[in-house]
Amino acid sequence: MLTVVQRLANAGRELPKPATPLAAYVPAVRTGSLVFTAGQLPLVDGALLARGVVADMPDDAVVDGWVIDQNLIDVEFAAECAAVAALNAIAAIGTVIDDLDKIVRVVKLTGYVAAVPGFTSHPQVLNGASELIGEVWPSAGAHARSAVGVASLPLNSPVELELIVEVVD
Repeated sequence: MLTVVQRLANAGRELPKPATPLAAYVPAVRTGSLVFTAGQLPLVDGALLARGVVADMPDDAVVDGWVIDQNLIDVEFAAECAAVAALNAIAAIGTVIDDLDKIVRVVKLTGYVAAVPGFTSHPQVLNGASELIGEVWPSAGAHARSAVGVASLPLNSPVELELIVEVVD
């Protein structure tokens, strides 16, 4: 049976070091058999993969009459940002358990998408994270999910997500 790290490698991904918290919190907390992550951003080596808001038509600086003065990110790249944030969430889980192979169920993914007014493709953005989770945990990765649109996120990140997983000892 392949390990989490091996399944990540098969998906062309590498587990990053856990991100350093940006404020007064910890990356993850375990209570009983559940681990809850703090919100995770698409950080790569301490820097955001992208900054800005997500738009269906990123080449247009006017959306539904609103002039957008931020970097616009398309849905496909935002989905990649969600996958990177999911990798960071998996790394955060590793701060409270000694073996990621003890994860027996991905319970819930909550994702936030900073988007232009009128944007409705939040689920497609979060599919980047959900599809990665499905590759890493083929049978235990089916999860409940919320995809929420917001006006802004920390550091001008386009996405932020949280995971809840079940673990066994």
